[in-house]
Amino acid sequence: MKKVKLPAHIAFIMDGNGRWARRRFRPRGYGHKMGVQNMFKVCAHCFHLGIRIVTVYALSSENLKRPKEEVDELFDLFRTYFSRKKEKMFELNAKINILGDLTALPEDIRQMLIGIMEDTRGITGNLLNICVNYGARSEIVRAVNAAVSYGRFVDENSFKNLLTTGGLPDPDFIVRTGGEVRLSNFLLYQAAYSELYFSHKMWPEFSRRDLERAIEAYSARDRRFGNVREENL
Repeated sequence: MKKVKLPAHIAFIMDGNGRWARRRFRPRGYGHKMGVQNMFKVCAHCFHLGIRIVTVYALSSENLKRPKEEVDELFDLFRTYFSRKKEKMFELNAKINILGDLTALPEDIRQMLIGIMEDTRGITGNLLNICVNYGARSEIVRAVNAAVSYGRFVDENSFKNLLTTGGLPDPDFIVRTGGEVRLSNFLLYQAAYSELYFSHKMWPEFSRRDLERAIEAYSARDRRFGNVREENL
């Protein structure tokens, strides 16, 4: 990969697992399994390139409204990778942070997620945020209610600290696969000035080279954050 400007924080909306499987006449659960495997490959490549913060949209709050059979398969994937294949997490050499409302999850999965955060708490350098039962609107509502309960006004900085991403920099770059062109209730507050990139590749087929192409596109953009360059005046 040629020398490029890397985002400090990249986020992924990993869309298209089920459709990828259906096109291959396989059940949707197979697509989710392959999607998880690809998540590890892509995240590892991000860290290899020098990106230090990666956030993935693993399970949205809306996903829990899918048919029970598919939701159960998703939960079984969590059990597999947070328990029996936990070494996959450690191979990333990253601190793992779980973002989202864990109260609606089965107790065993909730304890596994808490456990992996504890097990990786001492790792420094790389950070992997996994959004589980996450929805940006409910996150904002919870932050507002927290501010009200504290009985104080907030500014932008203090409000950001009430979000689940409190203390983290906003994502510089958000990549969505699967051909859809929307954020789907993902990091809505944090994405105010994120660069967006949409790929027609389904997530299980989004390769390391696809990642590099996306980063090259990001590197070519002029991020002005609402300002203008002096030469354009």
